Amino acid sequence: MSFSTFFKTPFKNLIAILALSVSAFASAGADTDTDANGVILAGHDAVAYFTDNKPVEGSAKFTAVHNDAIYRFSSAKNRDTFKANPSKYAPQYGGFCAYGMTFGKKFEIDGKAFEIVDGKLFVNKNLSVYKAWKKDVPKHISQANQQWPTVEKVPANKL
Repeated sequence: MSFSTFFKTPFKNLIAILALSVSAFASAGADTDTDANGVILAGHDAVAYFTDNKPVEGSAKFTAVHNDAIYRFSSAKNRDTFKANPSKYAPQYGGFCAYGMTFGKKFEIDGKAFEIVDGKLFVNKNLSVYKAWKKDVPKHISQANQQWPTVEKVPANKL
């Protein structure tokens, strides 16, 4: 394609650039559990886990980006609270299942199984897995903390 042809089709070029940008952005990386759109926590509001003590669906209207992942929130207030201190609300182990991490595995989560421990958010694959993790939380956190540095940058499908 010649230089002049490139500029004769600005709309097509804009679409191509946007598609490349979105596809690059959607892949948040090996260190976060995101969906195909780059959304973490299965779309649940990270702040609501702390303030409401329950999983609350976030909205595409209220988002923030942290560690290359898109966080959704149920309100502008929660989004702004997150933006003021994202490390306080971001899930441990990049949002991967805390119990799976005890085995050095990265499992997706459904956003419904969680616990706040010492001011940190831990999420699990689902409520059944959460029950197993709950049997010895301190031991499982210790095991997962040992595993995370080794697998953090490794894609889930390579573990």
